[in-house]
Amino acid sequence: MKKQRFRTSLRKGDQVVIIAGKEKGKQGEILRVLPKKNALLVAKLNMVKRHTKPSRGNEGGIVDKEAPIHISNVMILDPDTGKGARIGKKVLEDGRKVRVACGSGEVLDS
Repeated sequence: MKKQRFRTSLRKGDQVVIIAGKEKGKQGEILRVLPKKNALLVAKLNMVKRHTKPSRGNEGGIVDKEAPIHISNVMILDPDTGKGARIGKKVLEDGRKVRVACGSGEVLDS
């Protein structure tokens, strides 16, 4: 069975709030979007310990790193209210397509 891919409007650099899981309620910035896994990496959240072997470039040991979080477990942070919001799309008068926070109507793209 083929894995379903979600189309997401979340992008690298967006501020998000975690809505489910052990990090619920915490906020952070998206470091990387992984569309094939329907996941993303959020800075300093969902940290795991990785045991690495020594090699030429590094000395090895136990390293803390971010683990992927599923897209369905995050919402974009509404800059107006400071809470999670859904993302809508809107065409401005000058013809640009922008993302807007559905709750407040605040434009998310600069």
